[in-house]
Amino acid sequence: MSIGLGTGKILTVLALNAHHHQLCPVAPGLQDLHCMAVSVADSWTGESIAAFLDRLIASAGRPAAYLKDGGTDLQKAIHLLGAQGLASPCIDDISHVIANLLKWWYQDHPLFETFLSACGRVSGKLKQTVLACLAPPKVQTKARFMNVHRLIRWAEQLLRLSPAGGARKGSTLSKLRACLDRLPSCRAFIKRFRDDAVPLLECQKIFKARGLSHSTIAQCEPFIQAIGSSPVRREFVAYLQNQLQIAAKLGLDHIGLPVTSDPIESLFGLGKFHGTGEIKDANRIALRLPALCGTPTRAEAEQVIKISVAEEQQITGRFTSLVKQRREVLPHPDRLESLSTEQAGTHLELIASAKNRENNGKILYIPISYKETHGPQLQCQTGHG
Repeated sequence: MSIGLGTGKILTVLALNAHHHQLCPVAPGLQDLHCMAVSVADSWTGESIAAFLDRLIASAGRPAAYLKDGGTDLQKAIHLLGAQGLASPCIDDISHVIANLLKWWYQDHPLFETFLSACGRVSGKLKQTVLACLAPPKVQTKARFMNVHRLIRWAEQLLRLSPAGGARKGSTLSKLRACLDRLPSCRAFIKRFRDDAVPLLECQKIFKARGLSHSTIAQCEPFIQAIGSSPVRREFVAYLQNQLQIAAKLGLDHIGLPVTSDPIESLFGLGKFHGTGEIKDANRIALRLPALCGTPTRAEAEQVIKISVAEEQQITGRFTSLVKQRREVLPHPDRLESLSTEQAGTHLELIASAKNRENNGKILYIPISYKETHGPQLQCQTGHG
């Protein structure tokens, strides 16, 4: 699911060949994915997501598994589908798992807020000075623990520039020390966080590139043992064992289970960046998302070329355009009330059909741009962006 964009939120479902890591030696990218469905609604709940996925399954088949981030609405939707006899294993994105582990262990640490506050004050003191190049990276409040390790790495490097000992008055070192605020008092916290985050991120890098399997777990074992906090280490090992059981059910425990939802995050980023006009309009963005996935076939390209301008306008005219409303209302104040009287809630929805696609009623076969194909397994992704 996207964040709110104009009057709507986008739900997107992508499909990935579950044997990706057998066929390709790198992490999956948008070129490896097929957009199965995209829909815009005023809001999404577990119930509405489940209903949408139910319609998609009826049209295109049930996926071998779902790969998702930590969203509670997505989790509820998959649980509801299971209650309807449409269960598929649920794979948790490794980036979100690691972020949630760090959040669970450090969010209430007495020095965590002190560290964040100090980073903010240090940033203000460094900017627009000769030391501006040393300012910290920007870390958004939303999903903070996905990126807080960048602040930790920066703080550790910055403190290294100020070793013990005196500093000549007026020197660059003395100016730096005047900007450090309470950061030096957080040295122990910084080291502790680093000792947990660095090994976890090394494991994440391996699992994203090669998938989760017996061999990649063995490769990560030195990093797992290096995790500083034993509760964090235990929880991470429990996650790996749980995902390995899913991999075994799918026959992927010796191949590599895809465990990253990065491509869907990239898709939302690209969609919001390209061709959205004056306003971030969910419908306009959603229309472009399928074209950003995979490599179009010749038949698909020819189909696009044949579409006339009139047909395009007929398609896009089915739902409200915020850009059009803006252009009509801003120069004409008397039309303001029309925003309330116009029909609202008309949104885009695209669902892949079973036409020209093999479908045995249980597992979905999707041809994608691999040189070889191996087996019927299919990975479905849903995610936030």
